Amino acid sequence: MFDSTKQLTLGGNVRDFQWTNPHCFLQILIQRSGATQEWSIQMDNPQALYRKGWRPGSVKAGDKLTVVIHPTRDGSHSGRYVSGIGPDGKALLDE
Repeated sequence: MFDSTKQLTLGGNVRDFQWTNPHCFLQILIQRSGATQEWSIQMDNPQALYRKGWRPGSVKAGDKLTVVIHPTRDGSHSGRYVSGIGPDGKALLDE
């Protein structure tokens, strides 16, 4: 589903951080060519993220993030989380 040979860097605002099984998701609003695109970024499951230091409130709606993802092979606005930079300019915990 994801192309692990490619990485894409996206900058935008969090619409939602879904702390759910079987995967957590970041919904990010990206501005491109004067239009807003919503990207769905798949992460690991809550238990795995928790062990790595993530919490349900780690990012909030409106936070400005820069994320690196492995994009989907079909070109849809989605991908698999690799790493990120939080609203404070510090690295988000890797997945």
